[in-house]
Amino acid sequence: MRGDTAGELETEPLTPMEEREEKERGIMGQEQKDEGKSEAQLASTNTQNSTSEKEEHCVEFCPVKKEEKRKEKGMEEGEMKKELEMELQLCQSLPGQQMSFIRGTDLFGYVGIEAVLDQMRRKTMKAGFEFNIMVVGQSGLGKSTLVNTLFKSKVSRKSCMPNYAEEISKTVRLHSVSHVIEEKGVKMKLTVIDTPGFGDQINNENCWEPIVKYVTEQYEKYLREELHVNRKKRIPDSRVHCCVYFLPATGHRLRPIDIEFMKRLGKIVSIVPVIAKADTLTIDERQEFKERIRQDLAANGIQVYPQKEYDEDPEEHLINDRIRESIPFAVVGTDKEHQVNGNKVLGRKTKWGIIEVENVAHCEFANLRDLLIRSHLQDLKDVTHNIHYETYRVRRLNESNWRLSPGPLENGAADRCESDSHL
Repeated sequence: MRGDTAGELETEPLTPMEEREEKERGIMGQEQKDEGKSEAQLASTNTQNSTSEKEEHCVEFCPVKKEEKRKEKGMEEGEMKKELEMELQLCQSLPGQQMSFIRGTDLFGYVGIEAVLDQMRRKTMKAGFEFNIMVVGQSGLGKSTLVNTLFKSKVSRKSCMPNYAEEISKTVRLHSVSHVIEEKGVKMKLTVIDTPGFGDQINNENCWEPIVKYVTEQYEKYLREELHVNRKKRIPDSRVHCCVYFLPATGHRLRPIDIEFMKRLGKIVSIVPVIAKADTLTIDERQEFKERIRQDLAANGIQVYPQKEYDEDPEEHLINDRIRESIPFAVVGTDKEHQVNGNKVLGRKTKWGIIEVENVAHCEFANLRDLLIRSHLQDLKDVTHNIHYETYRVRRLNESNWRLSPGPLENGAADRCESDSHL
C-alpha cells in the first residue's frame, strides 16, 4: 500500500497554481544566476581597465616602456632618441608636476597650434629685424667688396661715400653704415661696421683696443636701456652680432696680430675667420693653409663661431661639425657680372677664365653666405644675446659699483660715421 502511495505521489500531476509558482521560481533563479555572471564580468572588466590604465600611465612616464611602444609602431631609432630626450628635458624642467604628452595622432581633431608660426611670421615681417656685422682686416683684402657681394647691393662704407679717397689711417677708427634691405616683404636693418687702419701701421701694438672698446660700448648701451624704469617696447640693438676677420692669403700660418686679435675678441663676440682673395692660392696650397690655421687656432685656444659647447642637439652638432671642418672659408668677392654658358654670374675675369664667386668648386663664398644669412643668422643673434651680452651683464651687475657709474659709454671717443640709406 505504501508503494502504491509513493507511486501515486510521484506521478500526481501539478495543479495550474503550482505550475505558475514553479515557473516563477525558475525565472527568479535564472535572473540571480545572470546577475551573478554580469557582476563577475563587470569586476573582471574593471580590473582589466585599471591594469591597462596603470600600464598606459607607466608608459607615459617610463622611458623604457615608451621605447618599446615606439618600436612596436615602427619608429626610427633617431626619431625615438630625439623624442625621448625632449620629453625627459620637459619632465626635468618641471619637477614634482605631473605631465603627459599628447601627440597629433591622439587629438580628437584639428586644434590650430601650428598657426602660431604664421602669427610669429606676420609680426616679424611687420617689425623687421636687425643684424650688425663687423669686418676687420688690413687694407686691400677686399672687405668692402665681399660685404657688397654678400648682400648683392652697395652696402659698404666705400660704396656709400661718393667722394671716398683711399688713404691709410694713422689710427684704428670705426665707421658704421646702416641700410634697410627689403626682400619679399621681409625688412632687415643691416649695419656694417668697418675698421680702417687695423694692421696697417708699423707698430700695431694694441690696435685691437678700439674694436674691443666699441663692442663693449654697445653692450653697455643696451644694458642701460634695459635698466630704465620705463623701458622702450623694443630696445634698439646696436650690439655686434658677428665679426668677419680677414686673413691674408700668405699660405703660411697665423700672424701674431691675428692670434692676439682673435684671442681677445673671441671672448666677447662671434668671430668667423675667412681667407681673403683665395684665388691667389692653388687648391693644394689653400687646403694646406686652412689646415695650418685650424692647428694654430686649437693650439692657442681660440674660439671661433660656431662653438661646440653651444650646440643644442645632435642634429645641430652634426651640421656645425661640417662647418667647423670648412673654417676658415676661402673666399673671393666681386660685384661684377659675366656671361657663362648664357647665364649671368658674379665672377672675376682672368686670362685663364672666369672665377665664379658662387660656384663651390671655385671658392667657398657660398658656404660663408649660407652661414651668415641663410642658416645661422638668428643663431648668431641668439649667441650674442644669451652668451656674450649675458656674460657682460652679469659681470657689470656684480661689480661693486652696481649703479652703473659712467663707464665706457661716456668716455668712449671712437670716431664713427653713421649714415642711413633705404634700398
